[in-house]
Amino acid sequence: MVRRPVAWVTAIVLFAEAIGIALVNWFMGIVVDRQDMSLAGLDSDVMSTSSKVAGLLFGLYFALCGVVALRVALRDRAPAGVGRILLFSAAVVHALLGAFTVGLVGWGAFAFMMVVLGLIVLIFMTYDRREGTVSDAGPDDAKPDGGATGGGAADGGTANGSSGGTPVIPPPAPSAS
Repeated sequence: MVRRPVAWVTAIVLFAEAIGIALVNWFMGIVVDRQDMSLAGLDSDVMSTSSKVAGLLFGLYFALCGVVALRVALRDRAPAGVGRILLFSAAVVHALLGAFTVGLVGWGAFAFMMVVLGLIVLIFMTYDRREGTVSDAGPDDAKPDGGATGGGAADGGTANGSSGGTPVIPPPAPSAS
């Protein structure tokens, strides 16, 4: 099964990326602070502080996404609710960052962003929500009596019309309104 290792690797990569992005922005803030230059009239202290704060917030965001991926790996269940939204937004962020980094940094950074994007998408693809639903039933399993091919209790199947595979869930009874 590839689900849990993908979630573990994604969590580790997102934690490493959270630390990396925070350190890079902190370093950029120190560099701007030591140069004492202004950009379009902005104070260098403001640019330095904003770079550090943005790096910390972005790092916390990736760390939170890493926690969601770690939780998926530990529980071996698909992310739900806010965790699903966080991982989806992280996938979009990595796609956009990949598009920007190819021109600014190079193909290596682009490849890294696409690998992380692929890992996040793999979490969504390997933990599909269709497990154990009626849509997994075969064509003979959808008929309550087993249809023309049999599959009923008299033909060696089970009493509910399935032939030993997934159980058939009958549709709800119509309400008398």
